[in-house]
Amino acid sequence: MLLEIDHHSGVPIYRQIIDQIRKLIMAGSLAPGGQLMTVRDLAAGLKVNPMTVSKAYSLLEMEGLLERRRGVGLFVAELADDRRARTSVELIEQSLARAVATAVQLGIRREQVALIVDTLYEKYDSTQGSNDHEH
Repeated sequence: MLLEIDHHSGVPIYRQIIDQIRKLIMAGSLAPGGQLMTVRDLAAGLKVNPMTVSKAYSLLEMEGLLERRRGVGLFVAELADDRRARTSVELIEQSLARAVATAVQLGIRREQVALIVDTLYEKYDSTQGSNDHEH
């Protein structure tokens, strides 16, 4: 599991861990039933306090994304489709909230932001063929 911690971002480290693991789960990089690294191993790899990792894991467990198997470890939980959809929407809302706040601060109009989003969506959406990009 590859996580990156930015000690200068102002975002608490436990929150960075939660957000990245949540994204990995929703993207399928951490599949249901997959075992997570131990608290000690992840803390050592990230060079952070084990209590920070423990807090992140506990909050993800409370959220229902992880499940603890006594004596074995933490595993990615099987998510119902509606739960998966809700979590996916929450993730994109968080990302877009930061982008919109930045756009407002920079004085960029809503229409221009919408155009940027449309352009980026076309660039990254692999489900659309190259002939589907008509305007």
